[in-house]
Amino acid sequence: MRRLFYLLALIAPVATAAQLPDFTEIAEKQGAAVVNVSTTQTVRNPLLPQIPNLPEDDPFYEFFRRFMPRPGPREFQSNSLGSGFIISSDGYILTNAHVVSAADEITVKLNDKRELKAKVIGADRRTDIAVLKIDATGLPAVKFGDPGRLKVGEWVVAIGSPFGFENTVTAGIVSAKGRSLPQENFVPFIQTDVAVNPGNSGGPLFNMRGEVVGINSQIYSRTGGFMGLSFAIPIDVANDIAQQLRSAGKVTRGKIGVVIQPITKELAESFGLAKPTGALVNSVEKGGPADKAGIESGDVILKFNGKTVGSSEDLPRIVGATKPGSRVAVQVWRNKATRDFQVVVGELQEDRAARQARRGGKPQQGESTSRYGMALTDLSEAQRKELKVSGGVLVEDAQGAAMRAGIRRGDVILAVNNQDVRSVEQFVQAMGQFEKGRVVALLVRRAGNSLYIPYRIDGN
Repeated sequence: MRRLFYLLALIAPVATAAQLPDFTEIAEKQGAAVVNVSTTQTVRNPLLPQIPNLPEDDPFYEFFRRFMPRPGPREFQSNSLGSGFIISSDGYILTNAHVVSAADEITVKLNDKRELKAKVIGADRRTDIAVLKIDATGLPAVKFGDPGRLKVGEWVVAIGSPFGFENTVTAGIVSAKGRSLPQENFVPFIQTDVAVNPGNSGGPLFNMRGEVVGINSQIYSRTGGFMGLSFAIPIDVANDIAQQLRSAGKVTRGKIGVVIQPITKELAESFGLAKPTGALVNSVEKGGPADKAGIESGDVILKFNGKTVGSSEDLPRIVGATKPGSRVAVQVWRNKATRDFQVVVGELQEDRAARQARRGGKPQQGESTSRYGMALTDLSEAQRKELKVSGGVLVEDAQGAAMRAGIRRGDVILAVNNQDVRSVEQFVQAMGQFEKGRVVALLVRRAGNSLYIPYRIDGN
């Protein structure tokens, strides 16, 4: 009996170990498709106080020289790190939009230590997805899995570059699915307890079959480091965005023109609902799709295009995924009864990050021109009247060459080399007449005054 006890004691740990997951195959086979993404951005440093122009024999000269801080450099290079993964053998890469946002230069380091310059094919800030392209072929690429098959408690693996430590492998379990985060209305996040830290952003989340099921995007932390709460964008959501960015350079989403809020238990009771469900409409855009269909403030949207709206968090995702121009059935709760409406879905205006990364095509309203380091938008008639200008384009953001030239957010560019511009399209056409390296004079309206700013076209 005693010998049998010892035998069982030896066998038990072996059996337990055999049941633990083995991540070595995933690390070995999938790590080659994971890349390090590093970016460089020129940041303008606010000027420190200057020493007054005083003669050296002035009694105050020595005081200012000794006690006034010396001005630092006007510009400095800011570097950041992230992760990404190859989705096609010809060099397309998925990462997070925030990893490459406002970057002047992007470098991708492959698993074989090659370093290649990358360009942004497109970026979507609403889902935090960006597509990069490097000039290479024959690359290892990941396979996509089905996030819908993921179960809470299932093992998952992350590979990335936390704090710059390349191809770091961490593992954990799926903690929850369909999580909503503030300002992230279009993504049903996968919550995990996988160790994810700064630098992991944009890296893949694998299931135990070695398939990518998500993109590690965010963590919840009070310290800036990992605290057991990590969030990944489901790969089906990311792939849909990536396909649109690759084919059209932008993402198309539906909208119906309503502002909604959650239904609480108390509100549900006041509206005569059996339980808190649906999305409460608290305002309707005048002349928008919902308004035209007859939907009113105080309605509770229960179903949209045949899909149940379980909470206010569900509606933006469902509407956003609906093709603009589609006629869909919408069921609402009004006066303690259901009512059905037919809504023609409108198109949600794309965000600035997406416009900034657009490929080709004519600039549209709100178009950004990353080539020139500026995010620009057309002025409305009301803005023109307020600024007392007949034309011009508004600078929403300035980076790179534009920042170096002294262009600021809020400036209005009126002319390029004395050629008036009234839209972003005209600005791009005017700038396109000049070769790389040419200096052009931009007439800018700033704080009610006009000034010329020399801008050297660097072609970036």
